[in-house]
Amino acid sequence: MEIKILPFEQLTASKLYELLQLRAEVFIVEQNCVYQDIDGKDFKALHVLGYENNTLVAYTRIFNRGDYFEEASIGRVLTHTQYRKFGYGKVIMQASIDYLENQFKVDTIEISAQQYLGKFYTELGFNKVGEGYLEDNIPHIKMIKSK
Repeated sequence: MEIKILPFEQLTASKLYELLQLRAEVFIVEQNCVYQDIDGKDFKALHVLGYENNTLVAYTRIFNRGDYFEEASIGRVLTHTQYRKFGYGKVIMQASIDYLENQFKVDTIEISAQQYLGKFYTELGFNKVGEGYLEDNIPHIKMIKSK
């Protein structure tokens, strides 16, 4: 999988369209969750795009400290349904973690994880913090990864 990390300003119209289309496909249609995906935070985010044969198959958006949470963070983590069997979710997450740690020099990363993916994030070094909560009617848990 080829990974590109771009600020909002460097997203072409077609790249923005494909990432928003994939986010809607996974978070709104597949998860049957009506929520405001276009939340104004994309302007501050770096967009981590994972391509296989010029097809967007995995995605995250990452934030430096203070741009979303107090700590650096990763969100909108997804892999296209047809590509989940290849482990691209872990690849895109590791690329996101590496970028935050190496480029932004952060020691702590915070995520708001869907609870059913707790094991996935634990395997990447994240630990659950506190009690679960509902976000957009989906059970979530705060998780932290510290060096």
